[in-house]
Amino acid sequence: MPLTLYNTLSRRKELFTPADPNRVTMYVCGPTVYGLTHVGNARPAVVFDVLYRMLKDRYPLVVYARNITDVDDKINAAAKKDSVPIDAITSKFAKIWHEDMGAFNVLPPTIEPHATQHIPQMLRMIQDLIDRGHAYAAEGHVLFHVPSFEKYGSLSGRNRDDMIAGARVEVAPYKKDPADFVLWKPSTPDLPGWDSPWGRGRPGWHIECSAMIDAHLGETIDIHGGGHDLIFPHHENELAQSTCAHGGTRFVGIWMHNGFLTMNREKMSKSVGNIISSNEALKSTPGEALRWAILSAHYRQPLDWSDDSTTQAKRTLDRLYGALDQVAGIEAADEDPPEAFMAALEDDLNTPAAMAEISALARALNSSTDAAEKAKLKGQLLAAGALMGVLQQKPSDWFAAAPKAKLVDVGEVERLIAARNEARKTRNFAEADRVRAALDALGVLIEDRADGTKWRMKE
Repeated sequence: MPLTLYNTLSRRKELFTPADPNRVTMYVCGPTVYGLTHVGNARPAVVFDVLYRMLKDRYPLVVYARNITDVDDKINAAAKKDSVPIDAITSKFAKIWHEDMGAFNVLPPTIEPHATQHIPQMLRMIQDLIDRGHAYAAEGHVLFHVPSFEKYGSLSGRNRDDMIAGARVEVAPYKKDPADFVLWKPSTPDLPGWDSPWGRGRPGWHIECSAMIDAHLGETIDIHGGGHDLIFPHHENELAQSTCAHGGTRFVGIWMHNGFLTMNREKMSKSVGNIISSNEALKSTPGEALRWAILSAHYRQPLDWSDDSTTQAKRTLDRLYGALDQVAGIEAADEDPPEAFMAALEDDLNTPAAMAEISALARALNSSTDAAEKAKLKGQLLAAGALMGVLQQKPSDWFAAAPKAKLVDVGEVERLIAARNEARKTRNFAEADRVRAALDALGVLIEDRADGTKWRMKE
């Protein structure tokens, strides 16, 4: 089936058609490594990892770049505070980021460009913008002249006044227009800097991604992803400067943005202080469960983070691994994921619907009595799990971290729930109560909901 993705620029779902099916290109904005990243930072890494897995399954070559921002004022501040060079800060936190994402089952990107390794490419792009009349030098700065790009604002849909306010622009006498943004800025002797035609300085944030995309993926890429908070000003500015640097060539086929991760309905943010770092979350919850919790909401919707959501994710994976554990002695058949599962992911990465199909597969596997059918269902479950980045370890390894979870026979629980539901359907309430008592004796709590009967272990 065709893959459709929501394009932030057009504000509608579009059929994904790569410019070159033999070389699909995707770029996702990665972390600024000045401290521990929080779970909200992990959301785009996990979401676009699912898309990366899908693309790899469809196309012979997928070039996926996810950058590391290793020059930034926040990094400078952290380095100055600790009296160390900036690379001491960035290398430390980049290493932790890699370890955390590995625990979340996030595949390494094809390319991981670092901003500091692409200063020459940035300088060339800045000079191209000056030569084309889209940028100008002033008092050691180089600025992009926003009025030179007629379509500025098309990605975010903001009007000019909103854009200026939203970008929190610096009022500076050297700017030709209040909305003009920095491509290059001067560095004082105590700050990192590189020689340039405009004096010793360092790049602005936005030019970094444009230059790295141009260097590794080309003038036009198929997909550009990131968090919703990057639409403006970061991606709006990327779109403007890349389009202008390349003489009007289309920059991105489809722009994709994931929704915010919130705590108590407020955006998770270091400035607000309502964050939990990925590193800290991994101390109490397996990375695979954190991944499942992240994917439990559609990527474009806000996701409110709580202990309940991660606990439920862990219990769900207990059930899924329990189903696989029951057929540990049966070799999985070589199967593709079921059509319904694929249809969910192909509809703009509808991971909640895909997860429902995975749960249905596990229930079918638990209730099956035919060895051939079990082998087929097991193969389908593993294939679906591979695209979602879950269920790829041995059940025994999963349960080794939480041995109590094995005290319940997952297959038996599912059978008892099915028997209770059948008894209720035939109004045999005495039998339904008996089965519920049996479940209670096993330490199982059940909840009847509109989408079916859910269960979990008692605390």
